[in-house]
Amino acid sequence: MTLKLEGSMTALATPFKNGALDEDAYRKHIDFQLASGTQLLIPMGTTGEPATMTPAERRRAIEVCVQHTKGRAPVFGGAGSNSTAETIEGVKVARELGCDGALVVTPYYNKPTQAGVVLHYQLVAKAHPGFPLMAYNVPGRTGFDLLPDSVLRLCDVPEVVALKEATGLASRTIDLVELVGERLALLSGDDFTVLPFIACGGKGVVSVSSNVVPRQMADLVAAARGGQIDKARALQVLLNPLHRLLFVESNPIPVKKALELMGRFGPDIRPPLTPMTEPNAQKLRAELQRLKVI
Repeated sequence: MTLKLEGSMTALATPFKNGALDEDAYRKHIDFQLASGTQLLIPMGTTGEPATMTPAERRRAIEVCVQHTKGRAPVFGGAGSNSTAETIEGVKVARELGCDGALVVTPYYNKPTQAGVVLHYQLVAKAHPGFPLMAYNVPGRTGFDLLPDSVLRLCDVPEVVALKEATGLASRTIDLVELVGERLALLSGDDFTVLPFIACGGKGVVSVSSNVVPRQMADLVAAARGGQIDKARALQVLLNPLHRLLFVESNPIPVKKALELMGRFGPDIRPPLTPMTEPNAQKLRAELQRLKVI
């Protein structure tokens, strides 16, 4: 399989049942994604709740995803940590399980410098030569913003093949395209700005909302990449209320509620996350009904 980092990609939510991974629901969710135009799967990204899972549970979630996908689409396993040594180990797991690459978020909490984060990726790449890495910049989660000059330095690391950029800033996308051009696959990590991101030079999106509306997100990305701006704009606007509701409480609380309302997941979510509040859940139900997904 030729690795193409473009199009609509999903950061998979993780279903739990009786305190464990609900493997049956997970496999059905993967099939739903692939049948609906999703072009790459990411188990154990933020949306997958890896922060509340044990290493063994994370490993199993990635393993199930790889085994069930059976090469129908690339799989990038989430492997990030605020420890470089732990990240190297996480990438090792993804590699051993047969992933096509790994999603590596910038280190969080310990507040590294720009140079420190570049070094982080260099060391991870050195430990896994030839294995594709997708860097992930999400300042709202990590407290760190990977700046364009640092991204340019990552272009000298051949293992870093893509950047998931989640600032939501069109100006940032333009700055990145200006500096790195086609040397990295630039992917939106912000569902609210998929069309402008692609219009500015991005290749696609790693989406939360596509857990719920994979076909609509795939159509949006295809239209944007194909120059069908009116169609892409209509889809971006159509999905905007859903995006708002999926982030009205901490991700993945709302997306798991949406999947529960769709009959795809059970209600389980792990502390310290809590179930979606009832007023917001009612609004989400109404929006899912408007979009005709329930």
